[in-house]
Amino acid sequence: MILLLMGPPGAGKGTQSKRLEEAYGLVQLSTGDMLRAAVASGSDLGKQAKALMDRGDLVPDELIIDMISARIEQDDCAKGFILDGFPRTVPQAEALAAMLADKGLSLDHAIELAVDDDAMVKRITGRYTCAKCGKGYHDEFEKPAKEGVCDKCGSTEFTRRADDKEDTVRNRLDAYHAQTAPILAYYKDEGVLSDVDGMADIDAVTAQLKGVIGQA
Repeated sequence: MILLLMGPPGAGKGTQSKRLEEAYGLVQLSTGDMLRAAVASGSDLGKQAKALMDRGDLVPDELIIDMISARIEQDDCAKGFILDGFPRTVPQAEALAAMLADKGLSLDHAIELAVDDDAMVKRITGRYTCAKCGKGYHDEFEKPAKEGVCDKCGSTEFTRRADDKEDTVRNRLDAYHAQTAPILAYYKDEGVLSDVDGMADIDAVTAQLKGVIGQA
């Protein structure tokens, strides 16, 4: 089974990917993680990628496709995999489809975690964590039992991510929608596009995803 999960930052792709990995024996493939692993391994692909990144150049689509091609031939991908962060454009989607076709494979589902932008802004901008133990909280949805005191370690120091400000979040959402609109149309034409309510609670989103996938 080959899945593509799409959604803006904060939509829960990472959380849901982990759950699908466990439920179906799949492997989550993040292009960022693969690039770092390839560089660390010292492979030919890794050396090419490192040379490009050291110069500040973007890693070309062809190299990413070659890296995915090599990765999915490893034994842990035998039951399938979940793509995260790639493809982002129609040419990338077409190159991915051609590579998979050469292996007798194809994408089974492209699933978007659909979100409400205003609700996403509230979800993301309200996040904060304990500076000592890292436990996460939210201004509205998950407050400490005692205001200003971490439930887990008792610390009174908290921190927020610098990029969780409203204008930054809205810019990320705008960029996501602009970038993914063409690829959503592409996968709709291919007959593999579905969407689930990414604003639902975590368990409900998982249930929706399993409903789309349709396998026990």
